Amino acid sequence: MAAIKDTVLEYVKNEYLEDGDDREVTFNTPLISGGIVDSFSMVSLKVFLETKYNLSIPDAKATPEAFDSVDNIMALLKEFGVE
Repeated sequence: MAAIKDTVLEYVKNEYLEDGDDREVTFNTPLISGGIVDSFSMVSLKVFLETKYNLSIPDAKATPEAFDSVDNIMALLKEFGVE
């Protein structure tokens, strides 16, 4: 599970932080409410997770709250058996 958590964190940092952005992003950093991930980016993050972990996240589960931190994303992935 730790490797998956690190993979998701690295993806967020690489994809959504601009060069020179010195914000520290940790497992519990607010991603959506903190302005790091917007609604369009949330869709690309969902597609990344679905592709990487071979699953389908229903739109009803892909809420801003579910994607607001790496910890929240991990809880969502756990629902689909990704550990």
